[in-house]
Amino acid sequence: MKDTLFQYDLVTKNCRDLFGQKAKDYGTAWRIMRGPSVTDQIFIKAQRIRTIQEIGEQKVQEDIKGEFIAIVNYAIIGLIQFKLVNDKRVEIPLPEVLAYYDDEVLKAKKLMQDKNHDYGEAWRLMRLTSLVDLLLMKIMRVKQIEGNNGKTIVSEGIDANYQDMLNYAVFSLIRIEEGTV
Repeated sequence: MKDTLFQYDLVTKNCRDLFGQKAKDYGTAWRIMRGPSVTDQIFIKAQRIRTIQEIGEQKVQEDIKGEFIAIVNYAIIGLIQFKLVNDKRVEIPLPEVLAYYDDEVLKAKKLMQDKNHDYGEAWRLMRLTSLVDLLLMKIMRVKQIEGNNGKTIVSEGIDANYQDMLNYAVFSLIRIEEGTV
């Protein structure tokens, strides 16, 4: 687990660095997005990865690593949007938005630690294609929940699914970095 925690921190730091750079370029323009639009952005990224996996080639020379980073960052955007649902500001100062980012990463990391304890880091033995399929399944679940106005009967809510998406993308990035895919 020690390596996993180090790897998790390294991957999320890289994602955060890109998030911060983009925030300097664009501000927090993503604040204008409604929940389903964030979910659709994650879907686009995951679907591109799956298409590349199935076809075995790509025409746009952006690697899938960048798509997984985008999934991490959009999942965090979704979690921040969920938290700030009653905050009508479009622009949020960079230090404040990065504090929100860090808070969401800490929560997702804690969830990862708890699940890794119970599942024994099974993700390390999974195929990258399976992690992508799990991402797409979580996205479909969120779309269904969004279609139900955020209501569930017995299932986890949107925020829990975003946390899982974030963690699946981090696991994928760790596996890519290790060269174990």
